[in-house]
Amino acid sequence: MNAIPEPEDFRAQAWQWLATVARPRAAAGEWGTGSDSVAVFENRTEQEEREHTARIQEWERTRYDQGWGALAWQDTYGGRGLPASYEQLYRSEEAAFDVPHRSEIFPVTQQLVAPAIGIWGSEEQKQRLLRPMLRTDELACQLFSETEAGSDLAAVRTKAVRDGADWILDGHKVWTSGAQVATWGVAVCRTDPDVPKHAGITVFLVRMDAPGVTVRPIQQMTGGASFNEVYLDGVRVPDTDRLGPVGEGWRVTLSVLAAERLDSGSLGLDNADRALDLARNLHRPLTDSEQQRAADLYLRTLVQRLIGLRVTAALVAGREPGAEASVGKLYATGTMRDTSDLVSELLGPRLVADTGEWGTYAWTEHLLGAPGYRIAGGTDEIQHTILAERVLGLPKEPVR
Repeated sequence: MNAIPEPEDFRAQAWQWLATVARPRAAAGEWGTGSDSVAVFENRTEQEEREHTARIQEWERTRYDQGWGALAWQDTYGGRGLPASYEQLYRSEEAAFDVPHRSEIFPVTQQLVAPAIGIWGSEEQKQRLLRPMLRTDELACQLFSETEAGSDLAAVRTKAVRDGADWILDGHKVWTSGAQVATWGVAVCRTDPDVPKHAGITVFLVRMDAPGVTVRPIQQMTGGASFNEVYLDGVRVPDTDRLGPVGEGWRVTLSVLAAERLDSGSLGLDNADRALDLARNLHRPLTDSEQQRAADLYLRTLVQRLIGLRVTAALVAGREPGAEASVGKLYATGTMRDTSDLVSELLGPRLVADTGEWGTYAWTEHLLGAPGYRIAGGTDEIQHTILAERVLGLPKEPVR
């Protein structure tokens, strides 16, 4: 096993490598240059999404091939066996360089789906799928949510029926990010309707180009279509692509959801920092109310980063974060809301009139997109319930 470098040595090595393969971003303080996009959910066409995905894949493959990807994985899968916190150390250095901004399907593939395969996959699945996913040769989306189930993921109705060595899947999934560019979909299905709902679930890895899979974009109020609905009509999936034991799908699903909440704790920080930059570059004195909002948001970003450090500390200590992950998710959605409030007060009418002025009308994308994260990654209500019941020990809600 290779020696683990000291954090500061690792950061210095990361910076030195990045400097050989990427250009530094514009120096701090160069307000009004470069892209002013603060979109929470991008508004690309399908062709633009494919081109952007290809650029990110090229960068992720460069990282992986030169030893800067899959940092926490063992060398069997192209990693370096470093603590999970070192990925965050690397990201902090990468943020200073002009590299492609990862769309949502990349953390879903590398930080949610690949670890779930690492836990629940057969040895054959690990050998077949982990390296391609960690290198992003193959990408994965989540086929979880359904219109009928709402926030109750265990109420899924998508059916999987055994047919010899295969399973036949029929159902409808919604809010799937990246479905148009994904190689695989991780589908939560009901395989036994006659047992309690949490016991009758099985998870499958579905080829997104398989016969019977139809992807349809969902129009957003921002004008784009980041999400999709996915129809599964008689899709044949070999049993070798089942993830985890039959009937144990709820436990597999929880593995993915836990990782999703860990990943969501940093949500909104970039836009919050941008909003504070806006306040500093407004070319007029701030009102007392604006100063108060800006100070509150600044303190909130510090607290959110501290929550992230607690999650990282839990991972380094070898334990699975509990309350920290749910608190981080809730805090992140609050940060996004407070960012919207500050920007609305700072810009006033300039927020809703596209005058072409840099860093003004672009904020509509944040304001329209931010409320979606109160639902994505586990609704705020679900996070409150987790904290109330599992952390505070409050009575469970009565079953109606």
